[in-house]
Amino acid sequence: MKFCKKYEEYMQEQNQKELPLPGVGFKKLKKILKKCRRDLHSHNDHEMLNLHDPHQISANCPHLCPVCDGTFFPSLLNEMSAVVGSFNERAQKLLDLHLASGFRKCFMWFTDKLHGNHVALIQECKDLVMYAIFNAVAMRKILKKYDKIHYSKQGQAFKSQAQSMHLEILQSPWLCELMAFHINMRETKPQQRKASALFDGCSLVINEGKPSLHCELFDSINLDIDLTCSVCLDTVFDPVALTCGHIYCYMCACKAASVTIVDGLKAADRKEKCPLCRNAGLYEGAVHLDELNVLLSRSCPEYWEERLQAERVERIQQAKEHWESQCRAFMGV
Repeated sequence: MKFCKKYEEYMQEQNQKELPLPGVGFKKLKKILKKCRRDLHSHNDHEMLNLHDPHQISANCPHLCPVCDGTFFPSLLNEMSAVVGSFNERAQKLLDLHLASGFRKCFMWFTDKLHGNHVALIQECKDLVMYAIFNAVAMRKILKKYDKIHYSKQGQAFKSQAQSMHLEILQSPWLCELMAFHINMRETKPQQRKASALFDGCSLVINEGKPSLHCELFDSINLDIDLTCSVCLDTVFDPVALTCGHIYCYMCACKAASVTIVDGLKAADRKEKCPLCRNAGLYEGAVHLDELNVLLSRSCPEYWEERLQAERVERIQQAKEHWESQCRAFMGV
């Protein structure tokens, strides 16, 4: 079965659920490209151009192509934005439910009309990751088709632009959290292993003391997420992901953003840049990776205890300096 038909059937199933999810208009975008190719070839035949000369075709495309007049890319951009927003919201809700405790957890179960069992959580996790994969593949295939028809690299350029705008769904920090969530559930509830067949290839890999998350998915998509902080060059501790997807220790992120742990990352100036990609304005939307934190603390207990003790001293010192400065300011000293 061709991917377009498979994707359409998958999205139809999603739309029949109680809370339907937005998707990429794969079939609609293919129709636009089909019309574009027909109009373009018709024009070239009329002008007696060589259809195998990419320079001649691309030179005429901007003047007559209905795709290049703003129909294709704005539509895809809006759809990608809706997909990523919905995925992040649903993933955050699921993980909040898993990590909640006491009355708050009971209240969340009741309001969501879910049954308080691990099978329901694992199934929701599987559904969300499958949703992310399907839409990531749909975006890649439609952009590849765009470039094939236009003999261009505009599709790849758009993909890079989407990544810089944080609209690439596989770049979402919540996908990393879902992977860690799955491993945590698999290790704490081994009887649920059969219910999580989609993630048989998902694991925490430690190579020469350097950890990473690895997940083998369909359509040749492999996710490898490095868990080494690029600031301290050690395994991320109390991990936080910026909106670009890069992961740091929380205290290292605070140092990079020139803020104290008392102020927090939301107090960072929008001009502060990510140490890796050098993009600005990424700290305000930073996500604490609580599931990843649990996974690493369980997998590296000795290292975790050592970092915990070291950071406790530094946190106390920063808090002390902060309140001393506040007192001096209050006293007018």
